[in-house]
Amino acid sequence: MVEAAEALLYAGEDGAVRLRVDVNELSRIEEGSKNQSLFGPSNCYALVRNAQSANPKQSEHLLRLVGQVASGNRLIVCAPGIEWKKALHKKMQAEGDVAQCEFFLPDASGFASWLKSELGKAEVKVSEDAMQWMAECLCGMRQAARQMIERLRLYDNGKGATLGMAVVGDLLGERAPEALEDWCHAVALRESEAVSLAARLMRDQQVAEVQMLSWLGTRIQQLLLYSWFAAKNDRNPAQSAGLFGEARKKVAEEVRCWRGPELMLAMSRINEAEKLIKGASVEDKPVVIERLTLSLVREGGLAA
Repeated sequence: MVEAAEALLYAGEDGAVRLRVDVNELSRIEEGSKNQSLFGPSNCYALVRNAQSANPKQSEHLLRLVGQVASGNRLIVCAPGIEWKKALHKKMQAEGDVAQCEFFLPDASGFASWLKSELGKAEVKVSEDAMQWMAECLCGMRQAARQMIERLRLYDNGKGATLGMAVVGDLLGERAPEALEDWCHAVALRESEAVSLAARLMRDQQVAEVQMLSWLGTRIQQLLLYSWFAAKNDRNPAQSAGLFGEARKKVAEEVRCWRGPELMLAMSRINEAEKLIKGASVEDKPVVIERLTLSLVREGGLAA
C-alpha cells in the first residue's frame, strides 16, 4: 500500500509541490497548496500516511481537505485498517470524487513468487533455502526486497553463481545466521548449552538482541504450527506449517520437548522480553536475553 501511495505521489507533473505528512500535520497541506512559485501557482501533491489514527477533529479536517482538492492537485490518503473507524470510513466512501483502492495483507506464497520473479529479472541466483528465508524476512516489504536484490546483484558481479544462506544472511544484515540457528535449535531442544550460546552471540559476534528475539520467535511459532497440524493428523505437518531451511529438518525433533501450553507461554515470554528490549526499560539487554533463554530451557522455568 505504501509503495502504491508513493508511486502516486511522484507520478505526474514534475514541478508539483510534493508533501508527505502525518494526520496531525494536515495544516502543512493547506500551507503548501497556497504557496506561490516565482512564475505562478504550483500544483500540490500530498500524501497523508496514517489517516486511520485520526481523532474526531483530525477526521473532520481531513474530510474538509478531501472536498477542497482543486483540479491539478492530488491528495493521497493512506489508511491501513480504516474499516474499524466506521464513521470516517463511511464519510470517506460517500465523497463522490474519492477514488478508492483496497489492499489486503500480503500473502506469503504470493510474495515468495513475486520475489522469485524479481530475482529472475535481475539474473540473480540464490539457493532455494535462501530464497524462502528472504521471503520470510521481507514478506510484504517490496522496496526492501528490491534493495536486497540489488546488493546481491552487485555482490555476484555477473558471475552467475548460486548464492547461499551465508552470503544472503550477511547482505541482508542478518549477522551470523548459522550461529543464530544453532542457538535457536538449542533453545528448542531445551538444552542448557543455549545460555552460553546466547552470551557468545551477543559478546563475541555482536548480534543485536532484537534480531535474536526475531529468530527465536519465528522458531517457536514454527513449533506451534507443526504441533497444530500434527495434532490434526496431517500427513505432512512440516509442509503444511510452511517450514523451510534448517527448521524443516529439526522441528520434528524439537517439538517432542514441548507441550502446547508451554509453547504458548514461551511466546508470551518472548513478547515480554521484546517489550523490555525495544522499550525504555533500564534493564540490561544481554541480561534480558540470558534470563529469557534460561527460563525457556530450565525445567519449570516457564512456570516461575
